[in-house]
Amino acid sequence: MSTAKLLARICALPLGLALGAVQPAYPQEPEAPADEQPAPVPVEQPLPYSHKTHVALGIQCRDCHAIADPGFTAGYPAEATCMACHASIKTESPHIQLLAKLSSEGTAVPWNRIYRVPDFVWFSHASHVEDAGVECETCHGPVAQREVLFQEKPTTMAACMECHARNNAPNDCDLCHDPG
Repeated sequence: MSTAKLLARICALPLGLALGAVQPAYPQEPEAPADEQPAPVPVEQPLPYSHKTHVALGIQCRDCHAIADPGFTAGYPAEATCMACHASIKTESPHIQLLAKLSSEGTAVPWNRIYRVPDFVWFSHASHVEDAGVECETCHGPVAQREVLFQEKPTTMAACMECHARNNAPNDCDLCHDPG
């Protein structure tokens, strides 16, 4: 079999199967009823932060999570951004006092990532948000309704390919993977 044909067959497989990590689950098992689903586990953060509270104040995703060149990630807010309000709001809170200390030291809050794609996957927030107009909620769920965050949607190859298929976006292997 030619290398091109072999690569085409591997790219058509779910990522874990292509890497030999999992066995195929076809047909897929039915999902458990909602009342039997395990409760999502919030990602512990160094400072409590309610997206729900801040969004209710009119703050939008991109106000805090800028997409800097080259656009691969949506960053975390600068501590100075938070302190623009918190220099006078909730100043008695030990968490805000820690934030103020970190800000004055020029130290970033060590936030824990919630979503991650493997290093061998090319993913661009700029391509999705700025170019294709994908809303943040499409991949991250209803963050505006959350006091704490957890991974609500999968970042698997299958999930991404299904979304691309639904939206008539390309699904070529080399769109997300370096063929070299």
